[in-house]
Amino acid sequence: MIKTKKLLLRQWTEDDFLPFAEMCSDKDVMKFFPKLQTQSESYEMAKKIQALIEDLGWGLWALEIPNQHRFIGFVGLHIPKDNMPFSPCVEIGWRLSKQYWGKGYATEAAEKALEYAFNKLNLREVVSFTTVANVRSMAVMQKIGMCNSGQNFMHPNIEASHPQCEHVLYKISKSEWHQNVL
Repeated sequence: MIKTKKLLLRQWTEDDFLPFAEMCSDKDVMKFFPKLQTQSESYEMAKKIQALIEDLGWGLWALEIPNQHRFIGFVGLHIPKDNMPFSPCVEIGWRLSKQYWGKGYATEAAEKALEYAFNKLNLREVVSFTTVANVRSMAVMQKIGMCNSGQNFMHPNIEASHPQCEHVLYKISKSEWHQNVL
């Protein structure tokens, strides 16, 4: 469990699965993904995330506002599949329910996740990526000190003709992160 000023990053519980599925079926939340997720797909994903956190001790943590005991999304670290052109790596990512957008929650939690990546896991670098049209996620990447690498790529798990296939790649090194937090 990791605390920030306004948030709690924690292991997932089964109570998180339904709100996660609702979030993953929201067309606005999933605007920059190839498709909406069904409830069973969302439950399967949540179980995988939960198992990874159990195994590694870290991952895409469930996000809640303390004293509300309500799942509002996830923020954290993940090891992408080896088919990514920049693998092996650790990425930082987030997905929040629409009602929690624009409140600085993704940025606050992502800053804490980067702190964990560099201070606890002693990583040399963290990446993040999104489709070229997702300016909101790119804004979070920039707010947490990440820089556009200029190395756009075609996501290997998305059909090449799909409008969301092209992705931007952002990066931050441990030394860059240390300069930002001082």
